[in-house]
Amino acid sequence: MLSEYSIRRSVEFVETDMAGIMHFSNFFRWMESCETAFYRSLDLPQISFVPGQIVGWPRVNVSCDYRAPLRFGDTAEVRLLVMEVRTRALVLGFQFRRCDAQGVPQGPVVAQGEMTAVCVTGGPDGVMRAQPIPEAFRAKVAAAPASAWAE
Repeated sequence: MLSEYSIRRSVEFVETDMAGIMHFSNFFRWMESCETAFYRSLDLPQISFVPGQIVGWPRVNVSCDYRAPLRFGDTAEVRLLVMEVRTRALVLGFQFRRCDAQGVPQGPVVAQGEMTAVCVTGGPDGVMRAQPIPEAFRAKVAAAPASAWAE
């Protein structure tokens, strides 16, 4: 079972403000990119369309604390940690670290985020309803030990 995953990305010009600093909203986009790659690595759908049903993971809570800027051209690691697997929800933590020229994360965490997503099914009336996380999903995902979150 997997409890941790990471990706590396470079800050693109389009992701920055006029000072060349990555706009705060892009940290959330990077969290979602890492989450999607995590699900793909486990061969799990992030959203599945089944006739008469839609299963997905809408967000019910997101946050991000910013400690230092990422700038145009910086490469950073986005590290995902499964913090909790609840009956109907998944809590994911994210840490951002700047990488050196070889792509190795260096130095302190520059931002730290959290996302809570609820497993839902879409009913025939179009209303989303929370559902227990499927066993096929639970069999592949586990909460990371608290010590993994250490900076």
